[in-house]
Amino acid sequence: MSNATKIAGFITTKNYLDRITPIPSSFLSKTKTTGDAAIQVQTNRQFQTIEGFGGAFTEAAATTLYKMPKPVQRAIIDAYFNAKTGHGYTFCRTHINSCDFSLGNYAYVDTPGDTELTSFSIDRDRKALIPFIRSAMDTAQNQLKILASPWSPPAWMKTNGQMNHGGKLKTEFAKTWAKYYCKYIQEYSVAGIPIWGISVQNEPAANQTWDSCLYTAEEERDFVRDHLGPALEDADLPHIKLVIWDHNRDKMYERAKVVYEDPEAAKFVWGTGFHWYGDDHFENVQKSYDAFPDKKLIFTEGCQEGGPHIGSWDLGERYATSIINDLNRGTVAWIDWNLILDEQGGPNHVGNYCSAPIIADTNSGKCIYQSSYYYLGHFSRFIRPGSVRVFSKSTIQDLQVLSVVTPDKKIVIVIMNSSDKQIPFNLCINQNEQSIVSPPHSIMTLISNQ
Repeated sequence: MSNATKIAGFITTKNYLDRITPIPSSFLSKTKTTGDAAIQVQTNRQFQTIEGFGGAFTEAAATTLYKMPKPVQRAIIDAYFNAKTGHGYTFCRTHINSCDFSLGNYAYVDTPGDTELTSFSIDRDRKALIPFIRSAMDTAQNQLKILASPWSPPAWMKTNGQMNHGGKLKTEFAKTWAKYYCKYIQEYSVAGIPIWGISVQNEPAANQTWDSCLYTAEEERDFVRDHLGPALEDADLPHIKLVIWDHNRDKMYERAKVVYEDPEAAKFVWGTGFHWYGDDHFENVQKSYDAFPDKKLIFTEGCQEGGPHIGSWDLGERYATSIINDLNRGTVAWIDWNLILDEQGGPNHVGNYCSAPIIADTNSGKCIYQSSYYYLGHFSRFIRPGSVRVFSKSTIQDLQVLSVVTPDKKIVIVIMNSSDKQIPFNLCINQNEQSIVSPPHSIMTLISNQ
């Protein structure tokens, strides 16, 4: 292979100390491996443009951050948002009103019947959430898109009179609730945080013990068409991207179809958001991509449920499996859930503890960087916004692959080996071949000139 010496890259392995470290030359050989095991990359077959990777700013994450010593706070922010020394995150999410990863239920308007939103206030967010986002923005040099999602309207706007346990938006408050999103966007802009887009509702098909609100597909369509879309236009906010569904892959196609088949609703919608809870259903990502080519796909939330899972290698492999499969099916951005949580996997006001790529031990003041942190870095550090996915295929069941061409014309190939064995294979980039060795339970990012 004439350009074999031009391939370099980084690797993370379970069995060794490699953590996004340069790949040893012993894993890269000019000699072709015997046999048919191969990964093929064809850069002339191009697909979607990638918009970025990131995680979620929650009140829980922000509160945890500010419990840590200031040098540790700085290290955490750099680990995620510094493009030179960290992951270089560019696409993140936050919540409108409270979510389960808040310290309790809260809304920006608590006065029942205040349909003019005169008492609207984001003061609670100014305590920790807004400072966290502002620090991240500064570190990312303002190259940060923020998607904001509501978990529930204020209790007084809902049929069940509370923010938790589902319920629905009362019809008489639909116009007010639409104006509420606009007010939020405006207030955050004044606070120095431009909002890139909003989703209509987090997990609209889930009646949760925490902050939640139910919409059928038809109700979501009608709210977008008759209230939220027009409200954004009336508030001079037509540039705000609008995301529907924001729930699991299982029903993403059917839910999107209802909205997109109504042209008056569809014209307001940028794309479909989805989560990973439940079965994978990657086929529905592909189905949505094929059926609605003029709309975008964005993974808006995923985490390992049931506590912090400290030290688990499965975390990283679950993340990489999702990213590779979602992006190979047309997804343009991928957002993790909480950026940081405490040693319990919280705080969470209903005990719904989960894992995060960085776990903070608030007692010792030290952080644990999970396998998920390093696996995420193999994508976000090298697949920069503006990269274009290109065709790649693995003939090896235990090797998954994702390939892009970056804005500076580098070929970036991410390969994950989730098996217990070392796998030698031939990497064929266009017409050039080179032998590679993939260690067990590893992820590598290979970088080559075109």
